[in-house]
Amino acid sequence: MVKGFKDFILRGNVVDLAVAVVIGAAFATVITSFTAGVINPLIASAGGGDSPGLGFFVREGNAATFVDFGGIITALINFVIVAAVIYFVIVVPIGHLMERRKRGEEPEVVATPEDIALLQEIRDLLKVQPGRTP
Repeated sequence: MVKGFKDFILRGNVVDLAVAVVIGAAFATVITSFTAGVINPLIASAGGGDSPGLGFFVREGNAATFVDFGGIITALINFVIVAAVIYFVIVVPIGHLMERRKRGEEPEVVATPEDIALLQEIRDLLKVQPGRTP
């Protein structure tokens, strides 16, 4: 059971996925700060002079009742930017790589299991053993 888990974890696609998640989280932080520093002020400026942003108050004078459309627009912009970067930086190159492998331009790397490699080594040593006739 532990060996199966170890094989699962050490497969290339699981490691690649873990790296992608970490990089995606770091990139999302960059995009969030960009939208908070640049996009939010632009959206808030469309709300008018007395309004805290693009939206309206359900109850006038109560800040907790402000319906903020600017926050929703900002979240959508965050999503679109992150999705576009992930698509163009990760998905498209991987798609091209897989297409090249299908056409046979790039050979797939297939690792030989340890037991097979050991048997091949024993076979090769037996072949070169002195006094042995094939």
